[in-house]
Amino acid sequence: MGYSNVLVAVALSPESQQLVDKAVSIVRPYNGNVSLITLTTEPEMYSSYAAPMLGDLRSVLQEEAQLFMEELAINADYPIKSRTVVHGEFADSLAYYCRQQHIDLVICGNHSTRLMNKFSCSAARLINTSTVDVLIVPL
Repeated sequence: MGYSNVLVAVALSPESQQLVDKAVSIVRPYNGNVSLITLTTEPEMYSSYAAPMLGDLRSVLQEEAQLFMEELAINADYPIKSRTVVHGEFADSLAYYCRQQHIDLVICGNHSTRLMNKFSCSAARLINTSTVDVLIVPL
């Protein structure tokens, strides 16, 4: 069975290129699509003095994520269908995107040991709630 519409969940780390390369190797024989998605966190308001700066911080985080995914796409040596930045909970955001875009495989990776516990919980929830195949790649 070949996958024709693969979504790669990337973190802003160099290891994400391995995930993109894995997706390309899976879809290339079938001329499938690869899409990238990343999750950014909403900056929290620590005080009323910081509130005016949070709007700028949101746009900086969004721009940083877009630039990073653009670099991944350039290095992929394969057309990347879309690059999306989402906010919110990992599993819910991916599940919604998969339904909307008819994704048939999601590829995720563990990007650092520091975040491993948090990622594991999110990945487990994604696996438990997903209606598509999920591939977890150890990095």
